Amino acid sequence: MNPCDSHSPTASNGLTAQSTGREVRQAARSGRLSGHTSGLAREQVQANLAILPASLAGDFLRFCQRNPKPCPLLAVSEPGQYLLDELGEDLDIRSDVPRYRVWQHGELVAEPTDLREFWRDDLVTFALGCSFSFEHGLLAAGIALRHVQQGRNVAMYRTNIATRSAGPFHGPMVVSMRPMKAADAIRAVQITARVPEVHGAPIHLGDPALIGIGNLARPDYGDAVEVLPDELPVFWACGVTPQSAIATARPAFCITHAPGHMLVTDRLNRHLGLG
Repeated sequence: MNPCDSHSPTASNGLTAQSTGREVRQAARSGRLSGHTSGLAREQVQANLAILPASLAGDFLRFCQRNPKPCPLLAVSEPGQYLLDELGEDLDIRSDVPRYRVWQHGELVAEPTDLREFWRDDLVTFALGCSFSFEHGLLAAGIALRHVQQGRNVAMYRTNIATRSAGPFHGPMVVSMRPMKAADAIRAVQITARVPEVHGAPIHLGDPALIGIGNLARPDYGDAVEVLPDELPVFWACGVTPQSAIATARPAFCITHAPGHMLVTDRLNRHLGLG
């Protein structure tokens, strides 16, 4: 699995932290936005995607239910449904994500910005909670997030923590990391514990080797950020975990978002308790 495209949002696309979910989706649909969505539309809930043939949807649903920390379910579509009104007005799952990944037999074969040529009537879309949503609560509490300050994608790592399998789906948990001072880390635990819909509290603080991460400077996905001497690396379960499970299951065909390139919905973070 190659690292994701980590282009930062630029002023030329007209998007900011105050943009609406629909504005971000329209920018993706028109091709103005093909980079990551970290720091954009901070009021809106962002979602990870897994799009699978209906024949595998039952097993994947059980995988999500058995692994709610990395795979918190926000919505599941009917087969072939691509207009997801429950997540947003005029939301077309085929075009409204900045970048997708298309997989065949576990191999990455394309990273398109539009899915129309790949769409099938048997595809079921799973929308999963994303840590970019809880970042709204952290920023509102005055907790600095270095990747947001630097306009980078969050750093993500494969761990040695096994997920609970369901059918062909299994594999290691993926985590996202944010460096914080100890007092901020304690506050971050308190804030994110209230929102299991977007991964909840961290799964680990401190020594990355204890969860199988050898080098913080070399994330498996996203962009590395410095951890200063007076900071702790804080790790949350990450919605890229399903991509790891899908790569292990090697389905004949499936689609995910590119890491960090999220579906921005019309749902509001404050409705999750992140006001």
